[in-house]
Amino acid sequence: MTRKPHDQFAKQFLEELLSPLGKVEPNKEVIDEARQVDVLFSPSPQAQASNLGLLGRIALLNTALLEPFRNQPSKTEVRNCLTKLFTVIADSQRKAKREDISLPEDDLARLWILAPSASPGLLESFGAKLDLENWTNGVYFLPKSLRTAILAINELPITDETLWFRLLGRGSVQQQAVSELVALPPENLLRRNVLEIIYRWRISVMTQQELTEDDQELIMNLTEAYQEARAQAVQEGQRQVVENLLRYRFGSVDGELSRVVDSLLQLSPEEFTPLCLQLSREELLARFAT
Repeated sequence: MTRKPHDQFAKQFLEELLSPLGKVEPNKEVIDEARQVDVLFSPSPQAQASNLGLLGRIALLNTALLEPFRNQPSKTEVRNCLTKLFTVIADSQRKAKREDISLPEDDLARLWILAPSASPGLLESFGAKLDLENWTNGVYFLPKSLRTAILAINELPITDETLWFRLLGRGSVQQQAVSELVALPPENLLRRNVLEIIYRWRISVMTQQELTEDDQELIMNLTEAYQEARAQAVQEGQRQVVENLLRYRFGSVDGELSRVVDSLLQLSPEEFTPLCLQLSREELLARFAT
């Protein structure tokens, strides 16, 4: 079972961002007991992720266990995540032994706990420390052999590099990140895909009868993105209508007619429909092509 709507959203979100780079396995069951890794990611050899910032850097290091939390994890929850990591590492070592290949320490999986915040007490109890020479503020590493880091999302700098993690934060951190997402250029493919995830997720969550305060906060924080996604869906639906009308009239939509489509979409359906059906190709090009 998932940890409420935030867990569902976080998994879909991370899967969307990471799938072009390698193999993503949400809810990956690991041997030992009935345990599931929220997201287990294995990068492809030639993958590049310049547009994912800090998330891309983490993803391409090696196999990554990504465990997002809506609230600060407890010590027990951190230990449970470590147990999953050790199980994954043990499984990979057994596989390497069977295949008679070496598995260097640096190739072992890493655990990344994505927390909206992390108190000094929690970090100190696990010996987690910053590494500001190599990593940004907010990324706390446990002792080296544990191969684990806790990302305190509220401490990450507000930059393009951290946007994708800050979208999984809380309160003003998440709201700020949503505003940055909406402000990205419309042609940005990640913007488009993430907005679509938010749109579908919001619709599915609103059908649930009981929502916690955390769920309601998440819905509120994502409202701006949802509204933008809905407007985008309406725009795309109207584009399809216009293109279908032009195909009906002229057989296809070539480069010249494609430029006309953008101009027609500035009109209401009541205005562009008769124009598409009544004007000749030459009249449309003369009136709208720039």
